[in-house]
Amino acid sequence: MNNLPVVALVGRTNVGKSTLFNRLLETQKALVSPTAGTTRDRNEGDCLWRGTVIRLIDTGGLDVNQKDEIERNIVKQADIAMKTADLLLFVLDMKAGTIPEERALADRFRKSGKPVIVVGNKAEKTSERLSVSDSMWRFPGLPEPLPISATRGTGVGDLLDVIYEKLADIGRPPVDPLKMEGIKVAVIGKPNVGKSTLLNALIGEERFITSPIEHTTREPNDTLFQRGEKKYIFIDTAGMRKHAKVRKAGGLEHEAVKRNELVVKLADVTLLVLDATQKIGTQEKVLAGFLKHSGSAVLIVVNKWDLIADKETNTMNQYREYIAASLPFLAWAPVHFVSALSTQRVQSLFDAIDLVNKNRSIDIDQEKLKKFLDVAVRQFAPVVGHGPWAPKVLGMKQTRHAPPSFDLIIKAKRTDTLNASYIRYLENRLREHFKLEGTPLTIDIRLASAVSD
Repeated sequence: MNNLPVVALVGRTNVGKSTLFNRLLETQKALVSPTAGTTRDRNEGDCLWRGTVIRLIDTGGLDVNQKDEIERNIVKQADIAMKTADLLLFVLDMKAGTIPEERALADRFRKSGKPVIVVGNKAEKTSERLSVSDSMWRFPGLPEPLPISATRGTGVGDLLDVIYEKLADIGRPPVDPLKMEGIKVAVIGKPNVGKSTLLNALIGEERFITSPIEHTTREPNDTLFQRGEKKYIFIDTAGMRKHAKVRKAGGLEHEAVKRNELVVKLADVTLLVLDATQKIGTQEKVLAGFLKHSGSAVLIVVNKWDLIADKETNTMNQYREYIAASLPFLAWAPVHFVSALSTQRVQSLFDAIDLVNKNRSIDIDQEKLKKFLDVAVRQFAPVVGHGPWAPKVLGMKQTRHAPPSFDLIIKAKRTDTLNASYIRYLENRLREHFKLEGTPLTIDIRLASAVSD
């Protein structure tokens, strides 16, 4: 459970609760109809605003004088939502005026003891927005309505600001999505390689701003996405340039890059997006070096592959060799070729994300690790590093996962008596034997004399 603060939309039938719910979520999750009582069960969704998340509950329309069992069940569901919620939105129809049932609903809200925001929906006209001060909209103990139009989006941003302020006041602030459940996927690359277009293609919505102008995305832009039973948190980032250039530029872009670096360190998986039509340069090499030490699993995504003319059977393999030579720090990262604009091969990235995330979280059984090490040492014994004798390898144990880390225990006077090339050998064998593509891993050398039983 993510322990998100919960906001319930409650009101009588046909005041536009589901339209507002969809507007707040930027989806069409709730069915909208002019027929009263369309929403009968509770409908839940996560709302992202200013980089943090709350949970919304859309409820069936409340009518105090229930005429049948269905209407009584609607009231029951809404009552459950009110008990669950930290904050209630009392939604009114500014075109229709109030009715006696809403006075009864206001009493129910007061008795709930929950904080309430009164929302005056369908206030498209200036006269309707100004009428919130009229006596008909006054409910004892409740605030004046906040006029909005869920259909047009007018005033919805102001409403979200008020919601977030109220939640903070009662000690239930919105949650940073990076602390939520779900695979956290950061997307990085130099400016204008198509990161936002790729994210739009992945989630199937025009959620991220795309533009040929560099640095269109100024700060990480998060979105929650569910595919089947799995949840993903996608984070779009500003185009990252060389650190020297960024420091010189200063200001907003410098702060954006600092935020990007934090995002990558917290991400489970990072997509490094390359432009197939451009050569790999210093910027990509800086990013590769940074990713090596970030702890995030990595996929290299070659975008705009559709623009490469005269492709042959071996063209992809040749490009993979080019990447391996240009970005040796990420030799362990799988390479995928896509066209974000046409969505070609984009959906296959989900399986790749799932795989490298699984590899990053691997927990290897100690007995299997011992058998692996015995074979590896028999096939290639350590050579001399510093000192007259080669060290003796005594054992290996996994010390953590996400990303996987290992202690290699040796008998020697100093850790540097083991040649660095031997660590690279063991790392490559670990990846090959346990199929650890896409994840970074570390091997730390420990002296037997310093390891307690």
